[in-house]
Amino acid sequence: MKLIISSSELLKGIMTVAKAIPAKSALPILENFLFNLKNNVLEITASDSELTMRTSIEVENAEEEGQIAIPAKHLMDLLKELPDQPLSIKTISDTSFEFGWANGASTLPYFPAADYPAFATTDDSAVTLNFPAQELVEGIASTIYATADDEIRPTMNGIFFDIDTESTTMVASDAHKLVCYTAKGVEASEKASFILHKKPAAILRSIIGKNTENVQIAFDSKNAVFKFDSTIVICRLVIGKYPRYRDVIPQSNANIMKIDRVQLLNSVRRVSVCANKGSNHIKLNLTANSIEITAQDLGFSLAAYEKLPCEYEGEDLSIGFKSTFLIEILSNIDCGEIVIKFADGARPAVLVPSEEEENSERICGILMPSIA
Repeated sequence: MKLIISSSELLKGIMTVAKAIPAKSALPILENFLFNLKNNVLEITASDSELTMRTSIEVENAEEEGQIAIPAKHLMDLLKELPDQPLSIKTISDTSFEFGWANGASTLPYFPAADYPAFATTDDSAVTLNFPAQELVEGIASTIYATADDEIRPTMNGIFFDIDTESTTMVASDAHKLVCYTAKGVEASEKASFILHKKPAAILRSIIGKNTENVQIAFDSKNAVFKFDSTIVICRLVIGKYPRYRDVIPQSNANIMKIDRVQLLNSVRRVSVCANKGSNHIKLNLTANSIEITAQDLGFSLAAYEKLPCEYEGEDLSIGFKSTFLIEILSNIDCGEIVIKFADGARPAVLVPSEEEENSERICGILMPSIA
């Protein structure tokens, strides 16, 4: 292998896929980047066997094609210290290559590309769909915080993509809260679904650029492939059946409050400082056009309350929530005014943007009440 490449382009490429490099692996070869130079294109691959990431960089000066596996940490550490300039990469023996820059060079080991494991992909049964990139990022950001860390129910540790013939709904739940994000127009020819683990979901959210227009998704029963720009992300899906989430979404909560989201969020944050640190319990007391938020920790003689104006239609109502869960949902629903619908003090509340908001039909949060 022999090529000349921009140091900034190479650093950008390896940092795109570096999140797939494991800190330690039973397969030491996975602690390397796989370089594949062919037809003036350098493909860089990283994998931890569950997640594989690949990006491509066009190379102007490629003299000798080839494949080698390069130690990831050494390469990243070296590139981060170099200013933008042309770099030369060439193999000088069967086990080492030279990495040269304007006034210096470094000799590093490499390993045979044949030792790098083949990565999984989808089979002929794969379903494909096109997802607007920024809508996918927004959907992940709007739901990922609601995923669980549950060893017994691994299906709860990811985002459920419920794909229909007219829209796709992304769902996450930890059994205390549930969030749904619906992308209209993201459709397939028939109903389908998959569960994307939170780790690759977070990586996709971080590497999809603001200028990326579209993400092509292909998935079968085991794997999903995400393609955008010059990058491919292949991940193993969570296997299992996701709970029937639509069955837990209340349809007839008749007590309805509308309030400024940020005002409510800040009030809950202030009052919850005095909540019991074990339960994080706060109480909402609703009367006509008014909400009182209270918290107390009898063990430390702490208490706080705050009263806010709101639009409320319904019976007088008291309901308790875990403040951290309520804060999470209020922080992640992007709207000016939020509507919270209650049935009574013992059943789940529904949180949605007000009808005046642009995304009023896009996102929905469900929060279970708590007992002090």
